[in-house]
Amino acid sequence: MKQPTLVTDSSGPSGPDSPPRRIVAAEGTATESPVVVCEQLSKNYGGFRALADCDLQVHAGDIFGLLGPNGAGKTTLIRSLLGYLRISGGRASVCGADPQRDPVQVRQHVSYLPGDARLPRHLRGDGVLRFFADIHPRGDLARSRKIADALELDTRRHVGMMSTGMRQKLALAVVLAPATELLILDEPTANLDPTVRGTVLELVAQAHREGRTVMFSSHVLSEIEDTCNCVAFLRQGRLALELQMADLFQRHRVWADLPNGQSLDQPAVTASIPEAFRDQITLTRVDSVTSGDAVSIRIDTAGDLAPMLSWISSLGLHRMRIEPLGLRAIYDSVHHDTLEDPRDHELAPDDEIADHISSGVSA
Repeated sequence: MKQPTLVTDSSGPSGPDSPPRRIVAAEGTATESPVVVCEQLSKNYGGFRALADCDLQVHAGDIFGLLGPNGAGKTTLIRSLLGYLRISGGRASVCGADPQRDPVQVRQHVSYLPGDARLPRHLRGDGVLRFFADIHPRGDLARSRKIADALELDTRRHVGMMSTGMRQKLALAVVLAPATELLILDEPTANLDPTVRGTVLELVAQAHREGRTVMFSSHVLSEIEDTCNCVAFLRQGRLALELQMADLFQRHRVWADLPNGQSLDQPAVTASIPEAFRDQITLTRVDSVTSGDAVSIRIDTAGDLAPMLSWISSLGLHRMRIEPLGLRAIYDSVHHDTLEDPRDHELAPDDEIADHISSGVSA
């Protein structure tokens, strides 16, 4: 699916009660009708808000990642979309159906792998594949067996005698086989060794190539980074950030010191940013133990870095370090708001090391 040109909106405060920062389509681009829509979707358990005012869209052909620690609301969101939970507010639509009013209609279009899949322990593996292929309107036993073979699963064994990893493979063979429009996978690689994880991710990619839409939650950031084209970060039941992976690969972080004796006049520095990319730059003061009396800053950029370099150069910065922003850095900024300066952990310059060595020798 052709992705729209994207612009980052990173303005506004951050925190669990803040509205989500979004990546929005630039003017003049078109997107397909969404397969999944959430509008102010909420779920309360007494006084506890497990999901709060979630606005989300997943478009046809997306591999959409859900990221967040345990308790962030990922499973609550998924189960609300399937009609397994009675929501407390808002609305949702999945494949054109309302999961609260017609959950059976929704499930005809969805294959769902729960995070704690339960399988009939008295059946052999092949019997489980046959059972689910028979009851699903789009079941495909031959395809289930093929997926089980790809995962190197012995389907002759009883489920009760299978290891946790084997039962996960069996559940994947059940879920990935039906030709549904939407796949929802909650921690699909849990309890699997690295080799099998790679096979599972390839099966997800194959489903995408077949035109299926995938929602995919995981704690493994590299899986999301390598597989998904969109990602949403959940924090304390709220949608904290939505991001297109194509935009992530264009993000950078600059750590630097202002010239000695110069204080940070943030309004003035912000005003000096050229209008063409002012909304793509965020400037923050940080603490650094290695900067002495100099003021240390962090500059986060989105989009092509090249046209921003002349403006960065005009600031007269010292000890500058530029690094690409991976998913780990974004995850940490969402969940921990980490501003630790990586220059504090660098080795001293060669001349300082030489001084230390010579001092030690003379002593």
